[in-house]
Amino acid sequence: MFIIYYFSVIYTFDTGVLTPEQRLAYEENGFILIRKLVSDQDIDRFSKEFERICKREVKVPGLVVMRDVTIAKSEYVEGEKAVTKLQDYQEDLELFRYCTLPQILKYVECFTGPNIMAMHTMLINKPPDTGKKTSRHPMHQDLHYFPFRPADRIVCSWTAMEKVHRGNGCLVVLPGSHHGTLLEHDYPEWEGGVNKMYHGVRNYDPNHPRVHLEMEKGDTVFFHPLLIHGSGMNQTDGFRKAISCHYASSDCYYIDVKGTTQENISNEVKELAAKKYGVDDTVTFQDTWALRGRLVQGDRTSM
Repeated sequence: MFIIYYFSVIYTFDTGVLTPEQRLAYEENGFILIRKLVSDQDIDRFSKEFERICKREVKVPGLVVMRDVTIAKSEYVEGEKAVTKLQDYQEDLELFRYCTLPQILKYVECFTGPNIMAMHTMLINKPPDTGKKTSRHPMHQDLHYFPFRPADRIVCSWTAMEKVHRGNGCLVVLPGSHHGTLLEHDYPEWEGGVNKMYHGVRNYDPNHPRVHLEMEKGDTVFFHPLLIHGSGMNQTDGFRKAISCHYASSDCYYIDVKGTTQENISNEVKELAAKKYGVDDTVTFQDTWALRGRLVQGDRTSM
């Protein structure tokens, strides 16, 4: 017996990789989870490179090393325990290898099309919570940080580097929230403080159904940039690691965010760039993204 699927396709391309059920799930929910996509061997190599960076055995141009707000204010902590996130690792050949893995890109192409840019890279090392609840990441939409469109040609690949569960702060998503618009974001008013650039979405429905994405090492979730998501506290004694990359079609284009809900993050990024790199006012929010983007497949047609 043959089953014919009829549904409106907005968010995916038929490349022969996703099943009809997976395409429908992404259309409806804004995410799909692929089990054991990245090998243990690759993840172990990424972990070792992370350790080398934390020990300052290697210096990576443009890399942003972040620390939890409570660790930053407390006594000096060395090595891996001091670092909660690496951002912009595009100049580290070993970590950037994640963004070029064929098994990742074959799925990414389903969302972006064949011309693919790696735009935003992160390795997250969620720390045990200090009791201030700062290991949480507020609910947010990733598009808030991106001055390029269209949103439907952007996707995040997020891979667990070890077992991720509710106890150590797995991702939590609001299925179907990608059908909405970009909402206003700002720093949440948390008593224990909030980490730099951890903006949270304002005025979303707290009663919207939630899904906690519990994952094993190597499991990878792909999700839409308008999907509302976040993560809870790490209530264990260990760190929780994940590696991710946001991809966009190179056919995407930059937009001016002045006068929009994204103006606050634009100003914050430009201030950081001025402080860290000494750039002047002529460098725009869009420029900071263009400098970080790397072509990983196909042609660089626009971005």
